[in-house]
Amino acid sequence: MPDLAYVHIMASSYKHLYIGVTSEIEIRIWQHKEGRYPDSFTSRYRIDRLVYFERFVMIEDAIARETQLKKWSRIKKIRLIIAANPTWNDLSSEWGKPSRCIQNSTLCKIETRQAKCGDSSTVLCFARNDAWIGGKRFPFEFVISTEAA
Repeated sequence: MPDLAYVHIMASSYKHLYIGVTSEIEIRIWQHKEGRYPDSFTSRYRIDRLVYFERFVMIEDAIARETQLKKWSRIKKIRLIIAANPTWNDLSSEWGKPSRCIQNSTLCKIETRQAKCGDSSTVLCFARNDAWIGGKRFPFEFVISTEAA
């Protein structure tokens, strides 16, 4: 399966905006947040919150969309963000953090995909994510039930 491509919009607390394209969104967002390139626009303006992104199968389509968004007026970009993320939450804030599972009314953290919670052989893992289709956000949740090793 080919790699996916992403167009992303990041913002600072002062609402400075940055639009970029990448095929490795988790790594690229981490680089922005960590100030990996100190002379970059995102580092200079402390742009460290992912507020919007779109997923593409073809990198050429992502580049075309990035080019289109960069030509938009600031107000049009803000309307796009608000339509999908009205509170400007950092969409990457939970990336890399442990998931949660519930067993016998007790919360426990899952550090890896192989989870054990207590002595029971059944583990219920709850996950939450957002799907982005046509620039619109569709939150969804799912449960995975596995047998502990």
